[in-house]
Amino acid sequence: MTQLLQKITSKFSPAWARALLFFSIMGPGIITANVDNDAGGITTYSQAGAQFGLKVLWIFIPMTIALIMIQEMSNRMGVVTGKGLSDLIRERFGVRWTFYLMLALVVTNFGNIIAEFSGIAASGEILGISRWISVPIAAALVWALVIAGTYATIEKVFLLATVFYVAYIITGFRVGPEWTDVTKALVTPVFMNDRAYLVMLIGLIGTTIAPWMQFYQQASVVEKNISLKYYRYSRIDTILGGITVSFVAVFIVVVCSETLYLNGIPIETADEAAQALAPLAGKFSSLLFAIGLLNASLFAASILPISTSYTVCEALGWESGLNHKFSEAKQFYVLYTALIVIGGAVVLIPKLPLITVMFASQVVNGMMLPFILVPMLMMVNSKKLMGDYVNGRIYNFVCWALVIALISMSIIYLWMVFLPAKAQ
Repeated sequence: MTQLLQKITSKFSPAWARALLFFSIMGPGIITANVDNDAGGITTYSQAGAQFGLKVLWIFIPMTIALIMIQEMSNRMGVVTGKGLSDLIRERFGVRWTFYLMLALVVTNFGNIIAEFSGIAASGEILGISRWISVPIAAALVWALVIAGTYATIEKVFLLATVFYVAYIITGFRVGPEWTDVTKALVTPVFMNDRAYLVMLIGLIGTTIAPWMQFYQQASVVEKNISLKYYRYSRIDTILGGITVSFVAVFIVVVCSETLYLNGIPIETADEAAQALAPLAGKFSSLLFAIGLLNASLFAASILPISTSYTVCEALGWESGLNHKFSEAKQFYVLYTALIVIGGAVVLIPKLPLITVMFASQVVNGMMLPFILVPMLMMVNSKKLMGDYVNGRIYNFVCWALVIALISMSIIYLWMVFLPAKAQ
């Protein structure tokens, strides 16, 4: 990577060189962020729009700012240290803390992986394909892609997958909302003394700023071997990723708000939202929503097992990475394969409450996030580790405020759940 960037700098004019440098470095930020619009995420955004209309839109602006800042910290640590996040956590906090953190992450990520295959099954059925066909084929495709490819080729495929999120934007314009109402909802906070609303906010934060994202992006930056000299381009990649993922998510909320919420149609999954759109917004809009769900689910079904394998192998000191052969990183590829096979098989179990698994995984993401952010903030503010690249005051203020807000929301939620019925 370094040699390629040096050739670009020496052979092209400054303007062309800057553009080519960005496109060479682009990937980790945009891919990581957009994977978060996965089956669980689309389901959560669809439920939010169908259940609360535009009342949840205000959370997206502060959430996007927080997402960009958190992913930028992870990105910066990868470039400065040349190490993955779980590797740094093990070195700084010891094996015991790392083990419990990895255990929680594997359980949470496995719930997310099940959600992705559930999305593949559901969207396939909307398109007339049985889950007994779509799920095994999808599992085989994502497995073969990673086993046979290198990081560079796989990254190109993933970048292409992000283009298909335009389906939700097209659907949004076809629905034709009142854009002044949407704009007003984005900048007007709404607070409700309602447990379902609070859970939804936690779920939205959990699905937009998921714990696996920090681990995957930092590992990707390390594997891509981006140097500090070119860090500014990687930073732009991270910012664009945070903006595009939220842009698409807002459109999903708006689509469901302007169709399902206004007509009082409850939904529990993204595929139900896609099917309900047909009589309300036309068959083409319904088809676009289903295609978007299929693409998002396939995309995330590839990334999440990779992220989990990266995280666990780094934490345990095993070889990991897409540029390694199977013989060089057996644990990495065995874990990756197991997550895909088991995740796909679980979706085929009859009468499994997939809806509960999908939404619960997003809420758990939100509740787990502080346990990732606290060690991240401690490490990124270490002069010994980061040198001159420690956080500034604004970064620290925003990130600590997010940690406090998430902990407070989680405590309030748990209090409401376990509060005796009479007290409520």
